[in-house]
Amino acid sequence: MRVRTRAAIVAAGVAVAVVALLGVWFVAKQFGHQLSLPVPSRTCTVRADGEVVLSADQMANAATIAAIGAQRQMPERAVVVALAAAYQESHLRNIAHGDRDSLGLFQQRPSQGWGTPEQIRDPRYAANKFYAALKKVKGWEELRVTEAAQRVQRSAYPEAYQKWADESEVLTRALLGHATGAVACTVGPTPTVRGPAAAASLAENLALDWGLSGLTTPIDLTDFAVPAADSRNGWRYAHWLVSHADDHGVKRVRFGGLEWTAEHGTWAKVRDGGGAPSQVLAEVFAAT
Repeated sequence: MRVRTRAAIVAAGVAVAVVALLGVWFVAKQFGHQLSLPVPSRTCTVRADGEVVLSADQMANAATIAAIGAQRQMPERAVVVALAAAYQESHLRNIAHGDRDSLGLFQQRPSQGWGTPEQIRDPRYAANKFYAALKKVKGWEELRVTEAAQRVQRSAYPEAYQKWADESEVLTRALLGHATGAVACTVGPTPTVRGPAAAASLAENLALDWGLSGLTTPIDLTDFAVPAADSRNGWRYAHWLVSHADDHGVKRVRFGGLEWTAEHGTWAKVRDGGGAPSQVLAEVFAAT
């Protein structure tokens, strides 16, 4: 039997790597004007007694589901159930197809009375419909996550929701303000919306998701402040803002002595204290 030495194995590995790199160089040289190399995906990491990693669109949808639950004054366990249901049905993506006529985050069906296709594809509408249906389930608070979700969804796989319970609990703790600096998203430097349009859209959707009223015009068309009655509410809004950074052009969020920036994608301490303790400060990318 032939035995290869460690040195030989390493040398062989290096040779393969060199050949691969030369191959990439050759393709780029010949077809560089057409070649599009993969770039790192825009992701969000949530840490709150556990860790969950989501894409930017998944994170935004999760944040909206949690916010709608809070606006409806549903118990936190309802948010866990809703997130687990959306995890299983669509993997937290607002998909335009599914089994038969199922649509959206919860794969709700127009033919079953959930609403029109356009309504169901609205994450805010879909979340509201899920919570309304859950509230009608007698004793849902005492059921396992998968049993509560199944009473609403009536899936062919009634136990499938349970496997997402842990992830949903992590997201709920973070998105409902039980952890500080818990949502950190990496976003690109070229948002699709920026300037006054981004600030106006961000303020409008923040108000709609959370039921806030009286949000003032941005301070200087790119900066605005969100009133926070206490630390928990402040972190709810701060984490929502970071969760929606990619789709609303958020550049910076400050609260509780910490600051998240799109440039670094992480939270860090702020020397000047990070603004008033009763406000969450947000800044969008300036118009070009």
